[in-house]
Amino acid sequence: MKDKEFNRKLLRLVLPITLQYFMFALVPVADAVMLARIDQNAMSAVSLAGQVPFVMSLITYAIVAGASMLAAQYWGNKDVSSVEKLYAFSLELTFPVVLIFAALTFFYPENVIGLFTSNEAIIPYGAAYLKIASVSYIFTGVMGTVEVFMKNTGLVISATVASIVMVVSNIVLNGVFIYGFNLDSRGAAWGTVISSFLGFFLAVLLQVLRGKVHPRVRYFFSFSKTLCAKFAKGTYPVLLNQFGWGLGFTMISVIMGHLEGDAVAANSVVVVVKDLISCFCFALASGGSIMVGNELGAGNLEKGREYGGRICKLALWSGIISGFVILFMSPAIIYAVDLSESASRYLFWMLVMCVYYMVGRAMNSVVISGIFCAGGDTKFGFVCDTITMWGFIVPLGALAAFVFKLPVLAVFFLLNLDEIVKLPVVYIHYKKYKWVRNLTE
Repeated sequence: MKDKEFNRKLLRLVLPITLQYFMFALVPVADAVMLARIDQNAMSAVSLAGQVPFVMSLITYAIVAGASMLAAQYWGNKDVSSVEKLYAFSLELTFPVVLIFAALTFFYPENVIGLFTSNEAIIPYGAAYLKIASVSYIFTGVMGTVEVFMKNTGLVISATVASIVMVVSNIVLNGVFIYGFNLDSRGAAWGTVISSFLGFFLAVLLQVLRGKVHPRVRYFFSFSKTLCAKFAKGTYPVLLNQFGWGLGFTMISVIMGHLEGDAVAANSVVVVVKDLISCFCFALASGGSIMVGNELGAGNLEKGREYGGRICKLALWSGIISGFVILFMSPAIIYAVDLSESASRYLFWMLVMCVYYMVGRAMNSVVISGIFCAGGDTKFGFVCDTITMWGFIVPLGALAAFVFKLPVLAVFFLLNLDEIVKLPVVYIHYKKYKWVRNLTE
């Protein structure tokens, strides 16, 4: 009976979220395939330009992660009022962030894309993309906050439907604008803007019609001190972690972006493939966090601990399977993107290296971003990721690329060791069970 209860809860959360993440990951795949057949530089430009919303998400994710951590526990404790206060406060924090990023990329697109590459053939495509796509950051940023609260309050399927509509419309519109109107990177940008508005509108509509929790007007700018303190305690480490890890991850893209053009193109494809195959792992982290958080908030600490252990085992197997899926699919991936001979060779060996990377990524994503956050244990992730990224990966990768001028594949290997390096430390901390806490008390 216990197994059935666990499986039922997990499938109800993880399957829709997996589909949602998979659909999101399909967008850069479609962009890569469409643009690679027109211009390899356009494909690389759009991939590098994608680092801008990634950096923005470092901040917005910290906001919604802190809110989700508390929302899951308060929802498990049936405290609807506190969830609604969190909802309002999260929107207050999210909107200024997305507005700033939209303004920067609209008014200074050349300067922004120039941060990620010095290749003169790529910059014009990237700047054209960013100027148009900047508007979409407002819709996707706010939509992300709305969907997090939908998932935490029983509207997982509705959130998934909104995301699917956005992604499908994005792929269709990209094809229309790229091929029908011959707009290269600008076509991808217009598709992104229109589809993000459609997804945002549908998410808000479904939340209003079906949701039991809403961001009440009376709660805006009147957040309680108690909840604010709990929110800040859980969010600040996540925010610092997002910046430490995320900016380090961006530096990896910068290092790769300053290598030869074929290496940039190959790495652009690998980034998309890793995200696409990681969908189940990310969904397991998100759904697992909600499941564990619900039990901890309801006072069922032992059950929350038991759920955490089961989810960890699933993470390990999902990582192993994901790595071998990438390996087996590598010939089809290389054929689909139609790169130059040199870029295709880089791409094959980069995909081979993804086998070990995916195991670490699955475990660390589920444990650090899912299980630890469910119980408010967010400081460890900040310390672990910061030391790994800035004390090891970024300096070692920069030295390998720019000082010792090692071959491209050697640089790529070193830049992708971060998930493996921190695995032992993450496991040791997990076994201390500091994350088994009720935050509603």
